[in-house]
Amino acid sequence: MKILGTGSALPRKTVTNDMLSEFLDTNDEWISTRTGIKSRQIITDERFEELAALAGQRAIEAAGLVPEDIDFILCHNVCNLYTTPSLAALVQHSLGIKGPNCPTMDINAACAGFTYGLDICEAFLQTGRANHILFVCAEEVTRMVDWNQRETCVLFGDAAGAVVLGKGDNYLASKLTSVPMPEVIYHRLPCEPTPYETGEGIDTHQPLVLKGREVFRMAVTTAPRDIRDVVEKAGLQLEDIDYYLLHQANMRIIDAIKQNFNLPAERFLHNIERRGNTSSASIPVLLDEKVREGVIKRGDLMVFNGFGAGFVTSSAVMRY
Repeated sequence: MKILGTGSALPRKTVTNDMLSEFLDTNDEWISTRTGIKSRQIITDERFEELAALAGQRAIEAAGLVPEDIDFILCHNVCNLYTTPSLAALVQHSLGIKGPNCPTMDINAACAGFTYGLDICEAFLQTGRANHILFVCAEEVTRMVDWNQRETCVLFGDAAGAVVLGKGDNYLASKLTSVPMPEVIYHRLPCEPTPYETGEGIDTHQPLVLKGREVFRMAVTTAPRDIRDVVEKAGLQLEDIDYYLLHQANMRIIDAIKQNFNLPAERFLHNIERRGNTSSASIPVLLDEKVREGVIKRGDLMVFNGFGAGFVTSSAVMRY
């Protein structure tokens, strides 16, 4: 598998820490010192599925293809206004890709979703089930949080990142794990009542719950381990990797992971200060930005590392 093109799309509205302080008991210093975040983009009047499709369109164009060349669409999404149809089906419709020879499917592996999805795409390409896959990670996490809780709402932004994948041998190694710890991060959606439910008085809706200390501990424990394992699996040394693209959850987490390796700081790319935590979209958005800036070039070796609710983790080594 190889990356043929990258794309991303962001909401028009940029919200700074100072803007949040207008209605929250917080300020720029409180947020930036704890998270590294200075601003983030938040959906206002955009249609979420069109934002996802725009990221996909840009990836298709970067690959030198047209929408009709895509024969499988995979989307990763944690939460959006549609329970059904899938986000992938909505993206297909927005891009004008006609059926029936382009199946669509969604997955949910929380903030580790980009690398989980890459593994699925690799399987489809290796078995000949597809030739050109559009993989989109799109998140509107800001709709999951309680905007009265400064500990969580200040962390997140909305975004969509995409890659077009084709056959090749650039996907060198991967590792996916899951440890059952659902209480660390979770969000419950409201469901329609039935005449037979027995949970009287139980409110099924729960805004995002994020236990920061537990997440920090899990992330800084699992990420260095998984990175070492996947680099060794690829037959490489840590020094061989040009760039490390970690899930942009919190700058403190990124710095703590980085301290496990005797490597130049510039190899650990980040954009959390401008984007916030965009869940599964964080790695592909960062990838697209650095490709378009000319930082990541063809032939560069990259490590992707994600972690999130579940508690799930994922790592991969890939040559761009």
